[in-house]
Amino acid sequence: MEKRLDKPLSEGVPVVSDTALHIKPTTNLLARHGGTNISNAIDAYMAVFVGKDKTRGPYLDWWRGEIGHLTLDDVEEDHIFFALEKLSKRSPRQYAGKDADGDPIFKAKAKPYAPATINRYAAAIGALFTWCIKKRFSPKGWIHPCRGIERLNENNEIVRFLSDPERIALLSACKASRWNKLYLITLMAMTTGARRAELENLRWPDINWERCEASVANTKNGDKKILPLLPNVMTELGRFKSGGNTLIFASERCPNQPFNFVPRWEQAIKISKIKKFRFHDLRHTCASYLAQHGASLLQIGDVLGQRQPSVTKRYSHLTTKHKTALVNEVLGSYS
Repeated sequence: MEKRLDKPLSEGVPVVSDTALHIKPTTNLLARHGGTNISNAIDAYMAVFVGKDKTRGPYLDWWRGEIGHLTLDDVEEDHIFFALEKLSKRSPRQYAGKDADGDPIFKAKAKPYAPATINRYAAAIGALFTWCIKKRFSPKGWIHPCRGIERLNENNEIVRFLSDPERIALLSACKASRWNKLYLITLMAMTTGARRAELENLRWPDINWERCEASVANTKNGDKKILPLLPNVMTELGRFKSGGNTLIFASERCPNQPFNFVPRWEQAIKISKIKKFRFHDLRHTCASYLAQHGASLLQIGDVLGQRQPSVTKRYSHLTTKHKTALVNEVLGSYS
């Protein structure tokens, strides 16, 4: 008798049978079973998912609600297309605190989902179907339902970075913040191009005081990365230097968790009178400053830890002045 997945839970982490965690070629419980529904396929996929993408589970849960009742035999490209069309017309919700009963409150944002977010939803369900094919869970000759789904233009050429007056005003506001490490984390983000999560997860043993470096073990793409630390960063780190394996930016109430500095950051942005600027834009600021001072796109990608040159290409327009000077210097005499 063919083994099937247990019925998935509606909340929390889906529970699957032990056989789903130990899939063998001779006993694949979903193998070549076109009658398996998408919801069960999601459970089996997430049971063995080891990627670092924290959105994969929530995105697939959304797909579960849209097409979870369909079987692998039934799902078609049109199901994916119209589900994404529906998503593109919705407005994302953001957490807005708790009500009197302690239940979370979510408010709809004014703007609909960005093209980049729509593409992430499409990538999540596409990864599930690709996995089903690789694991021989799909019927023979099965056509990938996302094969004809086109990616939306994400318009990544628009880059927000700090002007010199904005940089001075922001750093000044950070120094005056009630959280005494806001200046440090802002300065590190601006001068290393590190992501917020990479900085939040740094621990004191990750700092090499002799080489003036920080070691990031777990990056978004899974690669290890070394962050060169400028003298002013090292000086600021020295003010808080601590022993043990504690987080550098730890919460006082929960030392094993990073401090939630978002309210302090937003206050500093308001005081600085800077418009439309996110903490992540400090990463763009680092890359933009490097580009404007002659760094190549390859060098910028290496600093940021970006694998895809197409991602770093968004800064290409900032290297124009350097390219012009280089061409004139090397080839000017040949005319």
